[in-house]
Amino acid sequence: MSTVPEARNVVLVHGGFVDGSGWKGVYELLRADGYRVSVVQNPTISLEGDVATTRQVLDAQDGPTVLVGHSYGGAVITEAGRHDNVTALVYVAAFAPGKGESVNTLIADPPPGAPVPPILPPDGGFLFLDREKFAASFAGDLPADEARFLADSQVPWGLDALGGTVGDPAWRTRPSFYLVAADDHMIPPPAQRAMAERAGATVTETGGSHAVYVSKPGEVAELIKKAASAT
Repeated sequence: MSTVPEARNVVLVHGGFVDGSGWKGVYELLRADGYRVSVVQNPTISLEGDVATTRQVLDAQDGPTVLVGHSYGGAVITEAGRHDNVTALVYVAAFAPGKGESVNTLIADPPPGAPVPPILPPDGGFLFLDREKFAASFAGDLPADEARFLADSQVPWGLDALGGTVGDPAWRTRPSFYLVAADDHMIPPPAQRAMAERAGATVTETGGSHAVYVSKPGEVAELIKKAASAT
């Protein structure tokens, strides 16, 4: 049986309400270890559009690649991850939809007592989080000024992104890794664990908010490196 060479490329996919700049800490750690790292800047208007943007970045990779998604980015990598260059998937407090599922279907039935994200009513087909409640729900372990910046630089999240359904999930054919954020108030940790188990993912758990990719870059980078050596 032939073995897949260790991946030296990493592609990072952000979630809803934010852009790719939150990956800077993870990016710098991986670059220091010799990985070639690309950060996808998805418009988050539709799942189809974000998958196309991500595949364009994957096309530019020169070999085996770890594809990483945070939050809604998990839905993107679940669809885009069937790309030939992708050798492993990493979900960071992320949605991992099954066939025919969307973010909408995954959030439709929250566990009893789960925190309700402070999502405002749609405005022109886009969603925003309440700025005053953003820190507590999304970024509880970030310094107040960093959380405020994320709240004030929100990217509109399109309803077509939440409603876009996954075809054949890439986790069926790629080794998957999942970082559960135990203090997440956006995606309930029990839901994260259930999605990870269904995907057959190797699970790591850490105390962290939904913004764990910003607050704990070292732990995220370590899991990505583990995925890079998976064959």
